[in-house]
Amino acid sequence: MKKELLKQMVAFNKTAFDSTFSLLMMLQSQMEEMADLYIRQISDIPEEGKKAVNEWIEVYKRSCRDLQEAVRVNFEKVEDFFSRMK
Repeated sequence: MKKELLKQMVAFNKTAFDSTFSLLMMLQSQMEEMADLYIRQISDIPEEGKKAVNEWIEVYKRSCRDLQEAVRVNFEKVEDFFSRMK
């Protein structure tokens, strides 16, 4: 009984994380589009500045993917742990 409850709690938290992360990535994508539009319209921004912003965006995206992967791996470990419980 407790095992099933714990499994349900883990599943709920995994779903909550996935949904929240997906929403945050959609928001980030929209903000990226807005920033890109803004940067392209302003001619006073030097190319180095535009390049720095684009690099920052790529680092952010990579970090988000790394976070998502780390959470996925750890949820799998927790699920595996509970599947072996008696």
